[in-house]
Amino acid sequence: MSSYAAGKKAFGFCDRTGFRYPLKDLVPQIENGRPNGLLVGRDVVDEDQPQLQLGRLNIDDPQALRDPRPDTGEAESRKLYAWDPVGGGNSALGGRTVGLDITAVVGKVKVNT
Repeated sequence: MSSYAAGKKAFGFCDRTGFRYPLKDLVPQIENGRPNGLLVGRDVVDEDQPQLQLGRLNIDDPQALRDPRPDTGEAESRKLYAWDPVGGGNSALGGRTVGLDITAVVGKVKVNT
């Protein structure tokens, strides 16, 4: 025998919004895997956030590598190359490479139409 009434028309108030709901539509708010004592409407209940469950989830994220090797192509990857069929630039001459000349100028351009 139950010690609580089972009224179909019973209502209660949401602890979060204060709105009136049928008592059967009020659910406990879960926080950190446990109910925190609030009864809230089904439409305003918050999901338990996994980021707040510290110590329960595996957060192992190793960054180090086992037996790393140095990057032998680092110097080659930092060179600048260009292809200029008219002349100048970086072109192959007899198996040797001519250096790339880069010039930058900062200024203003005025266009009259």
